[in-house]
Amino acid sequence: MSHRYLVALLMLICGSAQADFKDVLDMPALMTPLAKSSPLQAIAHAGKRLVAVGGRGHILISDDQGASWTQVPVPVSSDLTAVSFADAEYGWAVGHDGIVLATGDGGLHWKKQMDGKEAGRLMAQSYNDREAGQYEAEGADKPFLDVWFADRDHGYVVGAFNLIFKTEDGGRSWRPLFDRTENPQRLHLYAIQPAGDQLFIAGEGGLLLKSKLGADDFKPVKLPYDGSLFGLCSDGRSLVVFGLRGNLFRSPDLGASWSKVETNERSALVGAADGDGRMMVVAQSGALLLSSDGYQTFQRLTLPMPLNGVAETEDRRLVLVGFRGVVLQ
Repeated sequence: MSHRYLVALLMLICGSAQADFKDVLDMPALMTPLAKSSPLQAIAHAGKRLVAVGGRGHILISDDQGASWTQVPVPVSSDLTAVSFADAEYGWAVGHDGIVLATGDGGLHWKKQMDGKEAGRLMAQSYNDREAGQYEAEGADKPFLDVWFADRDHGYVVGAFNLIFKTEDGGRSWRPLFDRTENPQRLHLYAIQPAGDQLFIAGEGGLLLKSKLGADDFKPVKLPYDGSLFGLCSDGRSLVVFGLRGNLFRSPDLGASWSKVETNERSALVGAADGDGRMMVVAQSGALLLSSDGYQTFQRLTLPMPLNGVAETEDRRLVLVGFRGVVLQ
C-alpha cells in the first residue's frame, strides 16, 4: 500500500468524522427511558418538586417525593454538574462546556443562558490581558461546577480554573468576577453556598473564600487542611466544609475557628443537604452520613452505589443520586 494511498485514506476518514461530528452544545439531550438509571450528579427542591441533573444533559423531575421520575427536554447534551432553585419556579443548572441553563416553570422547560464560548468572550471583554484572551481562545472546554441563586435575579456560577460569574437580572446577562477572588494559583472552585451574612466558596487545595453577601470581594479563610474541598453546608448556626478522604471540618463562628469532625469515611465527601433537623453528607464510596446535633457527630450508613447528591422528602425519606441514577431510601 503506497504512502499516498494511506494519506488519502486518512484524509477520507478524518473528513467523514468531521462531517459526522456534532457539538454537544448544539445537540439536545437524548430522551431515553434509561435516564432514571444513568449517572446523576445533583438534586434540588423546586418547591414540592424534586429536580435531578446529570450526564449527557439529562434532567429528571419528580412530583411524588421521588417515587417516580420523568425526563424533560434539554437543549444541550453537555454533562450537568449542579442545580439550584431560587423558588418553586425559577432554577438554574450548570455543567461542562461552560453551560448555564435556566427554567421558569419548575424544571419542565429549560433554555441556554450561557456556554463556554460566551463565557470566554465575556472574560476577554472584561479583562484586556493575555490570560483572559486565553480563556476565549481555548473555547468551551471548562466546566461550571456549582450554582447558587439568592433570588430570581441575583446568582453566581463557579467552576474550573477560578471561573466565577455573577448575574443581577436572572441570567439575562453575566459578568465575570475573575479578579475578585484571592486565588492566584487559579485553583478550581467546586462549591458556593451562603452561611449567615457571608457567601463561601470551597475549592481545590484547601481553598476556602468568603465575602459579605453582595460585596463580591472574596478573601481566603484559613483552614487546618490543604486538601481539596468539594462542598460546604450550613444550618444557619454552624458551617461545615468537606472533601477528600472523608475530611470534614466544622466552624461555629463562620470560619473564625475550626474543628475536625470524625466521619469514619475514607473516600471523598462530595454532596450535602439540610433536612428537617438533620444534615446529610454523601460519599463516593456509597456512604451516607447523617447528623442531628449541628454537625458535631455523624451516623454512617452504606448504600450499594457511589453517591453524588441527596435531598430529603416531606416524609423524611432520602432521595439519593449517583452513578447508577436515583434511589429512594
